Amino acid sequence: MKDALAIHRRLLSLQIHHEIVRLPRAMTCADDLPDILHVDPASCVRVTVFEVTARSERRPVAVVGAVAAPPRPGAVAALLGARKVRPAPAFLVNSATDYAASAVAPLLLPDELTVLVDERLAAGLDPDQPVHTPTGERRTALRIRAFDLLSLIHGKHVDLQAARHRHGRHTAHREARPAAGATC
Repeated sequence: MKDALAIHRRLLSLQIHHEIVRLPRAMTCADDLPDILHVDPASCVRVTVFEVTARSERRPVAVVGAVAAPPRPGAVAALLGARKVRPAPAFLVNSATDYAASAVAPLLLPDELTVLVDERLAAGLDPDQPVHTPTGERRTALRIRAFDLLSLIHGKHVDLQAARHRHGRHTAHREARPAAGATC
């Protein structure tokens, strides 16, 4: 499993200024970061992994966004033209990302994983503003400039808000309850 040390080494090799922050208490998931660090939820980044069924194939899709604006399964379904979208169970998150399911970082995600970056994340941040993300560990977080983080995430920038409004009434049935074992 990837962890804070793997992220730290990668950022050092790229000469990107960052800080691995030791949390005063363990987080259960990325949604805990704003409370633990006493920061705005819009400045905390989370990765939500969905299990997407399109045609006859199922695959994981990671969505990077702010804790303040979690992605809705219906918006992801509308954007991808998927039949069914549901939060991925923990074992799928672990195997697809190589991170602990409760603390997936937006960095070092496998190349074969489809990654979508919610445009609301970049729109709500000053490029020089520090943001916080999980590191794969429950007791640490990454602090990095928003610009640096966004430039390192390999993924397609998408407008999930527009997808939800454009297809809202047609995709409401695609909204799903979290699967057993799914994280926050």
